[in-house]
Amino acid sequence: MAFKLDGNPLAVDVAFSHNDINYPANWLRLSTADERTALGITEVDDSPTYDSRFYWGDGNAKTLTDTNEVDENGDPVLDENGDQVVTLGVKSVLKAKEKDIAGSLLAKYDWYVVRKAEKSTAIPSVISTYRDGVRTACNTRETEITNCADTAALVTLYSSKDDGTPNMTQYPIDPNS
Repeated sequence: MAFKLDGNPLAVDVAFSHNDINYPANWLRLSTADERTALGITEVDDSPTYDSRFYWGDGNAKTLTDTNEVDENGDPVLDENGDQVVTLGVKSVLKAKEKDIAGSLLAKYDWYVVRKAEKSTAIPSVISTYRDGVRTACNTRETEITNCADTAALVTLYSSKDDGTPNMTQYPIDPNS
């Protein structure tokens, strides 16, 4: 719960003054509802919070698809190279994040690939299987993102089922963990 006094928010555990009286930082926490009401303090619902991956701070859903930017005349906005400026939509941002995750998971074992190229030393099968699994999981996750029809579907994809299992395909477990 949040509190307001004279239309202004009051922070819990922060001292405040009213009618020339100073109240200690713990007053809101220790006071009764009647004591707060007597001062004119009202309780208000906390502002809802929205997942910033999918929503703007005001709760409006972000655009899922990429947008070609245009100026006030409807002409394409171009970058310094003369290319169309494109604002990435939520799906493109999430898919890029998946590529970053997969890249970081693969990077730990890239030295096996380098060693194979330089010295023809075989990559252990458990490492090859893991790396293949990471690439497959990344591709599947990107497809799952692409297949979401709307913001609600993306929110569901990124949440868990009632039993706590994720809705989204998971990356394989690191063989050395």
